[in-house]
Amino acid sequence: MRNVLSERARQAQPSPTLALTAQAQALRRQGVDVLSFTAGEPDFDTPDFAKTGALEAIHAGYTKYTPTPGILPLREAISEKFEHENGLRYAPDQIVVSCGAKHSLFSVFMAILDPGDEVIIPTPCWVSYPEQVKLMGATPVFVPTDETTDFLPSYDALRQAITTRTKAIVLNTPCNPTGAVFGRQQLKEIASLALTHDLWIVADEIYEHLTYDDYRHESIGALSKEVLNRTITVNGVSKSFAMTGWRIGYLGAPSEVAGAVSRLQDQMTSNACTVAQHAALAALQNANSEWYAFVRTLFDRRRQLLVDGLRSIDGLHCWTPRGAFYVYVNVQGLIGRRYNGRALESSADVAGFLLNEARVATVPGEGFCAPGYVRFSYTSSEAIIQAGVERIAEAVSRLD
Repeated sequence: MRNVLSERARQAQPSPTLALTAQAQALRRQGVDVLSFTAGEPDFDTPDFAKTGALEAIHAGYTKYTPTPGILPLREAISEKFEHENGLRYAPDQIVVSCGAKHSLFSVFMAILDPGDEVIIPTPCWVSYPEQVKLMGATPVFVPTDETTDFLPSYDALRQAITTRTKAIVLNTPCNPTGAVFGRQQLKEIASLALTHDLWIVADEIYEHLTYDDYRHESIGALSKEVLNRTITVNGVSKSFAMTGWRIGYLGAPSEVAGAVSRLQDQMTSNACTVAQHAALAALQNANSEWYAFVRTLFDRRRQLLVDGLRSIDGLHCWTPRGAFYVYVNVQGLIGRRYNGRALESSADVAGFLLNEARVATVPGEGFCAPGYVRFSYTSSEAIIQAGVERIAEAVSRLD
């Protein structure tokens, strides 16, 4: 019998972060007390100024279709935000608003990749990059990093990964899952390679406002006009404004790419939710340094609490994240230890042990193309973080 599903659908893998989040929620519905550190979703509410924008739009009757790339006032606000906050000059007609940054990335890969192309992705990486690349018939080429390099790829490693088929380099800073922040020198090296080899830079900057200590985010496209012409910048309102469910992402790109993404989106979703666009517009118009400082300070406290707590547990090695809201914990010190007569043989086993024995949900490193680690999200309250650390410490103490 002919295959019911396409090869593309058969190859697509579910998101491990979403799957594990759903598993934790299912256990809670069964009455199991599970503390979840899986989802990259702020636990506080969307700010009132964004909600007000949505309510005003509803009462004004803004509930119809909009142009596919988004309402002009929102694209103008994004253009201004790019220039004032990031030093990027994308005109409003080079902006496309989408149903989340993930949607933007998918559309970008669809617009620039052909079967047989290669895309360089430093690892550990967000789970969707390689899967989206493969769905286009292209090949992800991984450049591994670890704590010894501050989770940053070297120039030589990136250069050696380039072939005649390389089409793009993915740059995620601050990075999910590691919290690494690329400095100006690393950005210059990536830009140099892109210009020399005529590559696209796909810059995912969704965590731009979440940096700590003396680290600050810089946009690679701001290095020069030449670099900007090779850069596709993806962002959104989900992380900085606790608007994950509103599903508004956006990109800035050279006109040929922005136009292609808009045409593709014509046939996929048309416009993003009209009411959510107005909420995003209000968020960008009302955002200020006080709001961003509130968000950064809140997550910084949680970061320090979680890092300090995990470091106190025998067998865990914890590199201090410099951005985003994740801790990528080296759990190789637990590999080989046993519970209930069974040895932990992988980071997936460790994540399973933490869920079953500590009732703490995490995401194993296999999903991020870097086994031997487990990702913790510190988007939960300090009380939940403290309770989670205590549970983990108690469970690990029972390992043979």
